Amino acid sequence: MDMPLSSQRRPEVIIFDCDGVLFDSRKANQFFYNHLLEHFGKPSLTESDLAYVHMHTAGESITYLFGDNHIRDAVLAYNRTLDYTPFFGLMEMEPGLTEFLNYIQPEIRAAISTNRSTTIGPLLRSFNLESYFDIVISSLDVNKPKPDPESVIKILDYFEVGPGQCLYVGDSEIDAQTAFRAGVPFVAYKNASLTAYLHVQGFSELTDFLEDSRKSGVKSKS
Repeated sequence: MDMPLSSQRRPEVIIFDCDGVLFDSRKANQFFYNHLLEHFGKPSLTESDLAYVHMHTAGESITYLFGDNHIRDAVLAYNRTLDYTPFFGLMEMEPGLTEFLNYIQPEIRAAISTNRSTTIGPLLRSFNLESYFDIVISSLDVNKPKPDPESVIKILDYFEVGPGQCLYVGDSEIDAQTAFRAGVPFVAYKNASLTAYLHVQGFSELTDFLEDSRKSGVKSKS
């Protein structure tokens, strides 16, 4: 999945995944889905369950946990009545995120591609992050969620840029597949097991990479 992009090229746009990149949300996801499971008399999440729901849409996760049957429909209906806001308190913003977002502006534009649905807007507002992103594409804005590249293609079209003018920052195999299918260089965030153009353990390392690109004076090309 390595992309043929020179390490000296500076992106025009950075596309971020949400969960695992902007926020450590595993605890919030664990409590949320365990609440659903308990409400419908099911056992708590296993580690493999937690890994799945961390990467997939709410609808996909509910189908995975409850099966594609009448119980799933009841869970989906119940889910629509829930207020996710209390779970925001269990989410931790990644260290150095706001500093990084301030660093890249206004030269580099920021976007989000997420498999979250209705919660992404309230989540960004609750952490005062909404103004940092020019466009946010959720699972509700596409016909096919990640790893289909539709969300990334929408972002490329919005900015009128080519795949080689962007970076996609994600933490999962689904993110890596999404970036690869869209032709966008992939930055693996805190996940050395992923095949990527660049691996970073935090936003300070991504800042260092961009600083090196700035010093080279070369902008990315489509």
